[in-house]
Amino acid sequence: MDKLPDKPGVYLMKNEHDEIIYVGKSISLKSRVRQYFQKNSSKDTKTRALVKNIRDFEYIIVNNEIEALILESTLIKENQPKYNILLRDDKQYPYIKITKDRFPRVLKTREISEDGAKYFGPYTNVGAVNQVLEVIREIYPIRDCNRNLEKGKSDKRPCLNYFIGRCIGPCRGVIQDEEYQKHIDEIYNILDGREFLLLDMLEDKMAEASKNLEFEEAAKYRDKIESLEHLKEKQKVVFNDTNMDRDIIGVAKGLEEACIQIFFVRSGKIIGREHFIIQDSFKEERKDIINSFIKQFYMGTAYIPKEILIEEEIEEKVAIEKWLSKTRGNKVSVQIPKIGEKKRLIEMVKQNALDMISKYGDRFLRKQRQNDLALEELKEAMDLNIDLDRIEAFDISNINGMNSVGSMVVFERGESKRSDYRRFRIKTINTPDDYGSMEEVLMRRFKRGLSEREKIKDSKLDAKGFSNFPDLIMMDGGKGQVNIALRVLYELGIDIPVCGLVKDKFHNTRGIIYNNEEINLEENSLGFRMIYKIQEEAHRFAISYHRSLRSKDMFRSELDGIKGIGPKRKRDLLTHFKSLEKIKKSSIDELLQVNSMSRPAAEELYNHFNEAE
Repeated sequence: MDKLPDKPGVYLMKNEHDEIIYVGKSISLKSRVRQYFQKNSSKDTKTRALVKNIRDFEYIIVNNEIEALILESTLIKENQPKYNILLRDDKQYPYIKITKDRFPRVLKTREISEDGAKYFGPYTNVGAVNQVLEVIREIYPIRDCNRNLEKGKSDKRPCLNYFIGRCIGPCRGVIQDEEYQKHIDEIYNILDGREFLLLDMLEDKMAEASKNLEFEEAAKYRDKIESLEHLKEKQKVVFNDTNMDRDIIGVAKGLEEACIQIFFVRSGKIIGREHFIIQDSFKEERKDIINSFIKQFYMGTAYIPKEILIEEEIEEKVAIEKWLSKTRGNKVSVQIPKIGEKKRLIEMVKQNALDMISKYGDRFLRKQRQNDLALEELKEAMDLNIDLDRIEAFDISNINGMNSVGSMVVFERGESKRSDYRRFRIKTINTPDDYGSMEEVLMRRFKRGLSEREKIKDSKLDAKGFSNFPDLIMMDGGKGQVNIALRVLYELGIDIPVCGLVKDKFHNTRGIIYNNEEINLEENSLGFRMIYKIQEEAHRFAISYHRSLRSKDMFRSELDGIKGIGPKRKRDLLTHFKSLEKIKKSSIDELLQVNSMSRPAAEELYNHFNEAE
């Protein structure tokens, strides 16, 4: 113990199985670690249980307290030690992004990178993001393609959006940079909570159009105003200071769990909220829960606001403020309001947390316990000596080899993690070959994972996306698919256990196959229910993707295969009628109203859709 350095760093406590059971940090490793083993020191229940199970420890020296804090949070997230307060949830919230291009795009994204783009969010409801983007695209005909337009006009043909008036066509050189940027500036105002500026402008333009008897133009402005008003009503104003972004954190404690509620306030408006249920077996102090939550949550989130409001003073407040300020790029303050508007907001968030835990706390805890028991059943059935924190399941969907797709679904601690789902369109197989298709999917998935791991190997970044490998791979098929997976893993030098699903004569799952042995599970057991749930989700995800591709192909082919309907007439028809359904229902005379249509082509088109009659 005397050889420990009197320097800042992180220490890792391990049990008899060499598993990390606690991660901590200190500005003096020597004094902090020594405290755990002093016989006369007063220890709480958690510390006594921890010390009883310590068999070894390691430490990592760093330069300062901020580096220690970052490393501690990273190691806790990676190792999920038993005696740390753990934030199990790992949601990647969606943001709206305005790209930094010559002609910017407005996109939905779940990751923020240092690319000079503008980001707005987070939004806890994906539907809210889609609604905002839908309103923006109704009002502004900006591009959503990924063409490189930095040098000006594109040599490629414009997309369908241009011909049906959904894009103003920067790829054709028909709009100047300054005019396009005006659209982007107005979108920025909407996303930044200053839509009132745009509303005033639109109302003036509507009035001017009406005055000039341009009623169709006035109606367009009216529709835009209604869309913006609808969007505005969805947001609740909570602060008079509309220039400040804040997160507000409240905690409520139950008998065996705690609920953390966080509200996201952007430009004075609540844009979303989220809750986290954590197990509180050792009756942690409220301030310790908040302290741990802040470190783990902001280690994984893509956006850090200027202010974070909490209910109690926390031990590492100064260090956390320095770390968050450095990450954000300007000052971040963690405040504990005592009076006034901010105090009332804290009380509101705490009340929401209390309501959540009183209504659903037991249900969340019971569900997590069931998941843990189910995973333990699977672990024992396969005689595995690892925890099944992450399971990836793969499936293939096709019809006679057409539009073959693969799906990868992810479950962490027994719950689906949709942000990590992936879909693969099969590129190398065009026949009904599920084995070949599965080999391609697995090879692409794990090659990409190895590549991403190589990129972050020498950094302190967490594994995420493809670089985050599973503890178990589950194949929808039996021995054949399991062997395909094992061969791919062997070729890539990866060691991950693989199991398959055993089906009865009615194609219902009755058990799993692992190490060439069939393991049957009771149908009413938690383990069986778990594999059934994972299998059904893999099926659903693969089939939904396959259907979407089929519907797109059907849309493309219904006009493409008709005699006399070339690319130009197809574009003109869609521009004029706006939808395929309206084209199908049109008479020959109505079809002839399209400029490029000839009578033979109109008759051919009409007969194509009405030949059954």
